[in-house]
Amino acid sequence: MKRSFYIILSAQFFSALADNALLFAAIALLKLLAAPEWHEPLLREFFVFSYILLAPFVGIFADAYPKGRVMLASNTIKLLGCGTMLFGMPPLYAYGIVGIGAAAYSPAKYGILTEILPPSMLVTANGWMEGSTVVAIIIGFIVGGVLSAVDPYFAIKMIIGFYAIAAVFNLFIPHVPIDHRMPKKTLAFALHDFWHVFKLLWKDKEGKVSLSVTTLFWGAGATLQFVVISWSGQVLSFSEKQAGYLMAIVAFGIAVGSLMAARFIKLEQSARSLPAGVMMGLLVISISFMTNWQIASVALFFIGALGGFFVVPLNALLQHRGHVLMGAGHSIAVQNFNENIGILLLLGFYTGMVKWEVNIDWIIVLFGVFISTSMALIYGFSRKYLASTT
Repeated sequence: MKRSFYIILSAQFFSALADNALLFAAIALLKLLAAPEWHEPLLREFFVFSYILLAPFVGIFADAYPKGRVMLASNTIKLLGCGTMLFGMPPLYAYGIVGIGAAAYSPAKYGILTEILPPSMLVTANGWMEGSTVVAIIIGFIVGGVLSAVDPYFAIKMIIGFYAIAAVFNLFIPHVPIDHRMPKKTLAFALHDFWHVFKLLWKDKEGKVSLSVTTLFWGAGATLQFVVISWSGQVLSFSEKQAGYLMAIVAFGIAVGSLMAARFIKLEQSARSLPAGVMMGLLVISISFMTNWQIASVALFFIGALGGFFVVPLNALLQHRGHVLMGAGHSIAVQNFNENIGILLLLGFYTGMVKWEVNIDWIIVLFGVFISTSMALIYGFSRKYLASTT
C-alpha cells in the first residue's frame, strides 16, 4: 500500500472514533436533559437526513476538488457541530450539523481510494478501511460510554480533540488529479446530474446488487445499535457504558469479517458473500431468546463478523463500478443517498415501535426476519449474475 493510503486510514480512524463517541455523549446529554426515550433513535434520523438532502451535491463537490481538502472541510463542519452542543444547542440539531460534515466526508474518503489504488487492491483497501473504522468504532463506543457516564460535557470536549487530530492528518493527504469536474455550477444541473448517475448505477447489473446489499446493511446496522442498547438495558439491566461494550463486540466482529473478506474474496466474486447476510438475520433472531450476556456476546460477535464479510466485497464492487461509470465521488453519493434512506426508514419504524411500547423481543424477531428475508431475495435475484461470473 502507498504511504498516502495510511494517511487516509489515520484520518478516517480519528474521525470515525469521534463520530461514534459523540453518539453516546449525545444520548447521555438527552438523558441529562430529561428528553423522551424515543428521542434517542431520533438522533440518528437527524444525522442521516443530511445525507439524503445533500446527496445531489456532495458527490459533485468530492469529484470537483482535491479529496483531501474536501475531507478537511467536512471534518471541520463535524468539529463545529460537536462544539455547538457545549454552547446549548439541542443535541438533535447539533448532531444534525455533524451529519452535514459526515455527508460530505464520505464520498471523498472512499472516492480517493479508486484514485490512488488499482482495482485489484480495492477489496483489500476496503477491508483495511472497514477494519480500522470498526476499531475506531469500538474505541469510540467505549470512550463515549465511559466518559459520558462521568460527564457528557467533558466527553464532548474530548471528542472535539479527536476531530482536531483527524484534521491534522487531512492536511497531509496528497492532491490527486480532479475526477469528473462539474461542467455547470447550477442547482438544476446538479439535480439532473445526480438523477442521471442514480439511474445509471441502478441499471448496472453489478451496481444494482451492490446498492441493494449496502442499503440493507447500513440501514440494519444503524438500527441494530439502538436495538442492542435498548435490549441490554431491559433484559440485562445494563447501563449505557455496558451497552457500549456490547456494541464494541459487534464492531470487533465486523472488523474480523472485513479482514476475512479482504483475504478470501476477490472483486469479481463479491456477490458470492451474500448467504452470510441470511445467516446474520437468523443470529439476530436468536438474541431474543438470550438472557445471559456471555452467550449474547458470542452471538453479537458473529453477527458483526457475518456483516463485515458480506458488505466489504459489495462495497468495493460498488466503488469500482462507480469509478468506471461516472466518477467515484458521484457513485458514493448515490450509495449514501440509498443507504441513508434505508437508515431513515428502518430507524423510523423502530422509533415508532419504541413510542408504541412494542416488546423488545418482538422488535428483535421482526428485525431479524426482515434481514434474512431481504438478503435471501437479493441473493435469488443475483443468481444469474453469479452464474455469469463462474
